Amino acid sequence: MKVVHIIEALGGGIYTYFEDLTHHFENDTILQKVQTFILYSDNRKEIDPEKVSQLFSTIPTVKIEMKRQINFISDLSAINKLVRELQKIKPDVVHLHSSKAGVLGRIACSFLTPKPIVFYTPHGYAFLRTDISPIAKKGYWYIEKFFQKFFGGITIACGDSEFELAKQLGKAEMIRNGIDISDIEKYSQAVNNPKLTIGIAGRITAARNPRQFNAIALEFPEYQFLWIGDGEERNQITAPNIKITGWFLEKKQVYEQINALDIYLQTSLWEGLPIAVLEAMVLQKPVIATKINGNKDTVVQKETGFLYQEISELSSYFKILEDSKIRAQLGNNAKTRCKDLFDKAKNFTALQELYERYFFAAAKHFQKSKTKSH
Repeated sequence: MKVVHIIEALGGGIYTYFEDLTHHFENDTILQKVQTFILYSDNRKEIDPEKVSQLFSTIPTVKIEMKRQINFISDLSAINKLVRELQKIKPDVVHLHSSKAGVLGRIACSFLTPKPIVFYTPHGYAFLRTDISPIAKKGYWYIEKFFQKFFGGITIACGDSEFELAKQLGKAEMIRNGIDISDIEKYSQAVNNPKLTIGIAGRITAARNPRQFNAIALEFPEYQFLWIGDGEERNQITAPNIKITGWFLEKKQVYEQINALDIYLQTSLWEGLPIAVLEAMVLQKPVIATKINGNKDTVVQKETGFLYQEISELSSYFKILEDSKIRAQLGNNAKTRCKDLFDKAKNFTALQELYERYFFAAAKHFQKSKTKSH
């Protein structure tokens, strides 16, 4: 079975997702059943192109320029290149990742004969964005609806909230995001900060809401805040008690920085299912997160952390978490939840089984049709 993954947004959590997916599908036993190909765009600033080539060294890959924003000339060029590459590979299954790849990839697949089985994972629907107008949000909703109806495919939601939305748009399955728990937990060490240290990891961009992160730091000058990463909205960070680390090209450095926190704070405005939150949970950090889709799938109120809607709610949560024993209890609960629901070994095995189920069902249907025609 030939499976092609098409990725527009190879950065942040999706990069981690594919790092783990690559390790899973390059296993010798799995290679006897599934041959994986990756067509990707590496436009994201936080990704070192050399690291990408190392990451995919064992899997056939082709770099195809895809832009996040709508651009007729660029999009047409990307579709043409996708069609050419897919015709060479002749895939049985095509899995599209992110909204833009969902559009370009489905158009490209419509030109193929025979037609592959098409799966699509939004990793956070574009119509959930809060940095665009209501008209644009509605437009993205109709684009998703149109492409699902007229080009088909099965949505594979990465979390429970995304699954509920996906079912409203068409046929959907759910395979939760997973992480390499055994690898991450190696970086778990005891922490003894002179001040309560609260942080986030990721790109400093509108989705992560750096303006609110800054406002929270200003509201609580007695605490130390840390942004692990960098990004185009760095200028929103002005509070004197926030330190910005910049990008780390080695994942272990990110884990060490997350481990150095007392509390993980996710200020996101929209999410798919946040990988960085899962990583913090494995490192036994209590998580305080905005009460939105994605975050709600990871954080259990008062059990692994707290969900909030207004900054005014944070004062009581921070006060509770000043107690190291409570932090340890919630952090331990968070790690247990990760092991139960977000283990990449379990979830990528489930993904492989999902591919196989649809592939063999399609093959069976084809064989029946062939027999009837004779």
